Amino acid sequence: MRISVVTAVFNRAGTIAEAMESVQRQTYQSVEHIIQDGGSSDGTLDEIARLSNDASQVVSERDFGIYDAINRGIIRATGDVVGLMHSDDFFANENILAKVAYAFIDPTIDGVYGDLQYVAANDPMRIVRHWRSGQYEPAFLKRGWMPPHPTLYLRRQVFERFGLYDTSFSIAADYDAMLRYLVQGQIKLAYIPEVLVKMRLGGESNRSFERILRKSREDFRAIRKNGVGGIGTLAAKNFSKLGQFIVKDETTK
Repeated sequence: MRISVVTAVFNRAGTIAEAMESVQRQTYQSVEHIIQDGGSSDGTLDEIARLSNDASQVVSERDFGIYDAINRGIIRATGDVVGLMHSDDFFANENILAKVAYAFIDPTIDGVYGDLQYVAANDPMRIVRHWRSGQYEPAFLKRGWMPPHPTLYLRRQVFERFGLYDTSFSIAADYDAMLRYLVQGQIKLAYIPEVLVKMRLGGESNRSFERILRKSREDFRAIRKNGVGGIGTLAAKNFSKLGQFIVKDETTK
């Protein structure tokens, strides 16, 4: 089974190396790293060139935002399974993709996800939030549940049948797509009960209060578009995040 890891990047010279090295350290061998650069001008392309290997597939071209870039990367991907590695993120350890591949041995499984940790932008060892997602149940969608997007790997057929990311969303296209796959597609997910990815705070959806408000508006549009609830679902989705800030000692291991 070939796994494609898609990274959309623009002017992330300070973090792209760690993201690439994280992919390259994976013990699972059948991996391609699809890097979709938006025309960086800060040294990002130099870092990408320095670290690229035979598994790296790099294109640099102007795009129309992060979801357009991700869509272009997915279209270029050749793997049986496709997931993301954001340019500010990294895998929790070197065996993550091996565990993802193992879960996909079951031919009835359409997607695999796990837990996510948010870490401080200037200190990746300091955990700020721990998102323990838990086992999926369809009824959870009305309570605002979603799998952590950076941990989600999907079979290629999911994208082919139910579409890529809706670029009319500037922040919440991932939430909209996951609801579409789960509600319209009725896809079957497998849960790996451990941290798969660590994400630096300060990304597209959490870097300012204004962005948080915009994300809430887009989340509400996605909720209504996919028929999973209303304002109560949005409130539950936001309220559920509070528990993620209670970081116990074992989550730092």
